[in-house]
Amino acid sequence: MGDLGRLLKESWSLVEEQQDKVAGYFYARIFLSYPDLRDLFPVHMDVQRSRLLNAIVTAVQSIDDADKFTAYLRGLGRDHRKFHVEPEHYEVVGGALIEAMRTYAGEQWSVEYDQAWADAYAKIASVMIQGADSDSEPPYWYAEVVAHERRATDISVFTVQPMQPLDFRAGQYVSIECPRIQPRLWRPYSIANAPRRDNTLEFHVRAIGAGWVSSALVRRLEVGDMVRLAAPMGTMNLDRRSTRDTVFVAGGTGLAPVKSLLEELTRYNRTRWVHVFFGARNREDLYDLAELNRLAARYPWLSVVTACSDDPTFPGEQGNISDVVARYGPWSEHDFFVSGSGPMVKATLKTLTELQVPSIRVKYDSFSDL
Repeated sequence: MGDLGRLLKESWSLVEEQQDKVAGYFYARIFLSYPDLRDLFPVHMDVQRSRLLNAIVTAVQSIDDADKFTAYLRGLGRDHRKFHVEPEHYEVVGGALIEAMRTYAGEQWSVEYDQAWADAYAKIASVMIQGADSDSEPPYWYAEVVAHERRATDISVFTVQPMQPLDFRAGQYVSIECPRIQPRLWRPYSIANAPRRDNTLEFHVRAIGAGWVSSALVRRLEVGDMVRLAAPMGTMNLDRRSTRDTVFVAGGTGLAPVKSLLEELTRYNRTRWVHVFFGARNREDLYDLAELNRLAARYPWLSVVTACSDDPTFPGEQGNISDVVARYGPWSEHDFFVSGSGPMVKATLKTLTELQVPSIRVKYDSFSDL
């Protein structure tokens, strides 16, 4: 790890336990400097605070990985165009961030930490601004809901028709806002299909607890509603040059990007064996199993294994999907794609490490529906 990375991680550890306070102070400073910026943010800021801090931690942890760091931040810069962020706003944000951390770190904060964050933030801002400037697409796309289906108590599958074409790659995700129901609240969701001629996009959403956006998309979204979609992000894409057999591991609505990648494979794959492991708590949560089975019946190279972690009468596999994957194999020569909740992805990555699957062959995305 370089000195910059070490200083950033060291200083972040001083305030990590007080993340909420740091975020609250940070936003207060920004809105004091630029009251007009308050209109860019949702009325309720609690979830927004945690998202900011997650983004900071991701950037900090990536600072020594130049390629990953640059690709992630350029995408973030494009994505932030939906907030109408201008270059001058970045300077205000950087100053507020360092002041907030300095305030809560106390006496252990040093001049070196100040300089490390100023240097890192300058890099972050520069790459994000470049990403935004290089993007010739609109800041967001309006799209009409053309189908909406409840598949389980808290899961819906819906399709939208963008008003103008939205270019993306199978496996990517977009942030969605529903102005009629939850204005100014954006949440990332994976696109559940490969690019289609009619330009439609399908999404799989689970309503989680007090998740305002996910609950609205599952329970209140209607055919005819308009949503806004931000620029596509994510690098969980297929490498068409690879000849290795492939394993997809999906938990719950983490199936969405897997469906997207499978749809792409159906268009050209003739030589790779593909294994899908789809896990959920109970059989109702295996909301798209009929479609998966239909695909497996049509394409001889595709096999599907399902598991429930909390449904003793389920006739398929029992247990967490990460453990189920370990019962099959060997997998050391396969490409892996993992998608689901944070804990599910973490458990699966741990299993794959134990199975000696090289990390360079593993791509993953984890989301929490809010």
